[in-house]
Amino acid sequence: MAKPFSLQLLMNLAEHQNDAAAKRLGLLNQKKQGVQQNLDILQEYRKDYQNRLQESSQIGISPLDLHNFQQFINKLDEAISQQQKMVVQSEASIQAGRNEYDMTRRKLKSFDMLQQRHIEAQKKLEEKIEQKMLDEHSSRVAAFKMNNNQ
Repeated sequence: MAKPFSLQLLMNLAEHQNDAAAKRLGLLNQKKQGVQQNLDILQEYRKDYQNRLQESSQIGISPLDLHNFQQFINKLDEAISQQQKMVVQSEASIQAGRNEYDMTRRKLKSFDMLQQRHIEAQKKLEEKIEQKMLDEHSSRVAAFKMNNNQ
């Protein structure tokens, strides 16, 4: 009878950790995409607002309106700067998530390799037992034939 893989519980835990790490990495990637989209929107909005300022400047703009445009563009620049920091933080989180996923995947592969070795060893043991049983059966048959021939 085959002996069960003694590290199965640890292998199951490693599978669970690997799955969880993969899910976290997926969520981190989604979050980064959202943060990047927000940055892209802010940059596009700033570009549009800068174009409006230039158009207004060409046709004439009051000093108060010019001041308001510049203040709003400065606030957009601050928001863009904050969003860029969030993108960098998201990228760092993704890298940490990749590292975690790689570690859990290596651990799982190690357990899988040990399990494959265990299965092969059990198979060899079973083949050895079966061969021994066949040899004993052959010996008994030969002994029986010898006894009947005498």
